[in-house]
Amino acid sequence: MMKPVKQGKSSEKVGRGNPPQATRWKPGQSGNPKGRPKSITLSEALRLELAKVFPGDTQERTFAEVIAQQLVRSAATGNILAAKEIADRTEGKPKQSLDVDMAVMDWREMARKYGLSEQDVINEARRLITHTGAGVPDPRL
Repeated sequence: MMKPVKQGKSSEKVGRGNPPQATRWKPGQSGNPKGRPKSITLSEALRLELAKVFPGDTQERTFAEVIAQQLVRSAATGNILAAKEIADRTEGKPKQSLDVDMAVMDWREMARKYGLSEQDVINEARRLITHTGAGVPDPRL
């Protein structure tokens, strides 16, 4: 409910959605001049943590340096997953090949192979479409 508030000689209605005239933003003035606060991504947060000095390390190495040394030692003692991780990080993951068989057999050729005529195949296709609910019956068929 808006209540009239007296300010000096004039009275104005002040309430929800109707702030006092003196506190309203001026034309062109932003209600959030600094903008939305910047968020940090997981990768950025991890990089920041990895760059910190590992507590208690006499050589004052970073977390990244300690982890790298442990990963190398683990690979050197036979840990295949550690060796794979090192190879993937230093040399890149190997590209995978994909074997695609592009041989396409024409339906007419397949029908002849099984001793069917083209009309037999067409009739069977019509029967399947109209009787199995695979589609709405087409009056042209």
